[in-house]
Amino acid sequence: MAINSSFLQIAATVGMIFIAVSAIFIRMKAANRPINKKRIIIPPLGMSTGFLMFVVPETHIPWLWALIAFLVGWFIFSYPLIKSTKFEVRDGEVFVTSSKSFMFILVGLLIVRLVLHEVVYQYITVVQTGAVFFILAFGMLLHWRLYMLKHYNETYGSAFESSAKQ
Repeated sequence: MAINSSFLQIAATVGMIFIAVSAIFIRMKAANRPINKKRIIIPPLGMSTGFLMFVVPETHIPWLWALIAFLVGWFIFSYPLIKSTKFEVRDGEVFVTSSKSFMFILVGLLIVRLVLHEVVYQYITVVQTGAVFFILAFGMLLHWRLYMLKHYNETYGSAFESSAKQ
């Protein structure tokens, strides 16, 4: 049973928009709760299950494409997220501070991703395009979360030392 590629493209676009809007609301809500290592590590671990898509032969892409997609996510797409992520200590707990630019960054990344998706889709199948953009998103998320983990440890360590001195 073959699925119409136009339907797949529309479904993927709607799905990306839904995920981006959800991420905005989740991030805004999360600013009111303290962050911890578990909340930083779980998203990339959860997302890594998406690599099971590569069990399906239609999703197979050359290793070079995968490497390029990962590096673009790691070095380019993660940069605005890293720059907009700051931590602060309140009442002995670490919080991610709300960045007014975060929503605009996510929307901007979504727009760039949609434009790139249209370009890439002209050269490879919809399923392979999905695979390439999944790897790009994983590279972006992994780099951002590793940055968060590093700075969480630094901030938490500083907060712990400050409270121990008092």
